[in-house]
This record gives sequence, structure tokens and C-alpha cells, in this order.
Amino acid sequence: MDLALWIAAGLLAAVALAGGVTKTFVPKTTLAAAHGGGWTADVGVAFVKTLGILELLAAAGLILPAALGIAPILVPVTAVCWILLMVGAMMTHGRLGETGLVMLNLVYLACAAFVAWGRFGL
Repeated sequence: MDLALWIAAGLLAAVALAGGVTKTFVPKTTLAAAHGGGWTADVGVAFVKTLGILELLAAAGLILPAALGIAPILVPVTAVCWILLMVGAMMTHGRLGETGLVMLNLVYLACAAFVAWGRFGL
């Protein structure tokens, strides 16, 4: 079970790292032109950068506390925060009619729920 939780947390951390780097360092106009990035055209640069930084923090929060043994309670807390982020992403992509991305966000939400459940409950 512990291995499955590490794999799920690692997958989510990789997704968060990729999304965070993209949102933080790629220009908004480039993001808006990319598949799934159309929502960035409707929001400010600061909002996109803030989401990127939050995703970078999530990547660290899903792995480092447990790996270092320092405040491991932060792993499930981060997973719950990721769930909230995915709910917002699903609403945004749903509003834009991007059903495939809604389903992908649902998979990420399920992984985060598994990590939260496993790390809070075990």
C-alpha cells in the first residue's frame, strides 16, 4: 500500500511540477495558444503565475515532507489542496467545453484523494 501511495504522489508531483513550470515561466500568450490553455486568455498574468507557483509548491509538498521525515502531515494536506485545485480546473475546462481535460483532471483528483486517504488514514 505504501508503494502505491508513493507512486500516486510521485505522479501528482510530476504533473504539478510540469504545470507549475509551464505556468510560471512560459509567457501567457504562448499558454493561451496551446491546447487546454485557452482559459489563460481570460485571466491576468498574475493569476496564471500564482497558480504556477502553487503547483510548484504542491510538487514539493507531495514528496519532500514524507521523504525527509519532516512534518509528513503536509503530504495529505497538500493532496487535499490539490483536490480543490482540480475541482477549479474541472469547472474551468467544463465551462470551455473541454471534456477530455475535465476527465484528465478527474483522474488527478482521484489520485489526490487516494493519497489524502492513505496518508491521513494509515
